[in-house]
Amino acid sequence: MNAMTPLVGEPLAIDLVNTLTAEGDLLQDPAALGAWLALEAERLPGFDTAADRAALDAVRSVRGHAAAAFGALAEGRRPPEPALRGLAAAVNAAPSSTRLTWDGAGVAATVRREGAAAERLAAELAQAAVDLLTDPAVAKLRRCGAEDCVMLFVPAHPRRQWCSPERCGNRVRVARYYERRKAGR
Repeated sequence: MNAMTPLVGEPLAIDLVNTLTAEGDLLQDPAALGAWLALEAERLPGFDTAADRAALDAVRSVRGHAAAAFGALAEGRRPPEPALRGLAAAVNAAPSSTRLTWDGAGVAATVRREGAAAERLAAELAQAAVDLLTDPAVAKLRRCGAEDCVMLFVPAHPRRQWCSPERCGNRVRVARYYERRKAGR
C-alpha cells in the first residue's frame, strides 16, 4: 500500500480528515478529490467524481473544521467553537428535505439537499462529522500510535493501536524487531 493512498473504512468524517497526512494533502487538486470520491462512492452516492475547484475548496473547509474538532477530542480537549460553527454552517448551506415512500415491504427515506453541487457535497461531509461528533462512539476516537503518523481512527477493538496494520502497524513492528536485533549484538 502506497503511503499516499487514502485510507478508507473508518467513519466517513474520519476518512475525510485522514486525507491530510504527515506526508501531505491527499486532496491536492480536483482530480485527487474525484479519486477520493470514487473510493467513497458507496457512502456518497450521486456525487460526480469529476470534482471542480469549488468542490475542492468546500471539502477542504469542512475537513479543516472536522480535523480541529476531532483532533481536540482525541487529545481530551473540548472541540473549538469555530470548528463546530463551521460544520453547522456547511450543513445549513445545503438544506435537506426527506421524502418517505412505501416500497411494498417497508418505508424508504430519500434525503435530497438543495444548492450547488459543491455545497451539497460539503453538507453531506459536514453532516457525517456532526453525526460522529454526537455519537457516543466518538469517545473511542484515537490518534495512530506510530510516532510519525497523524491519522485518526475509531477502534472496533480496544487494543488497536494503529491507523492501519498494513501501513503503520507493520512498520512499527519491523522497527521494533530491528531495534531488538541491534541491541542483542
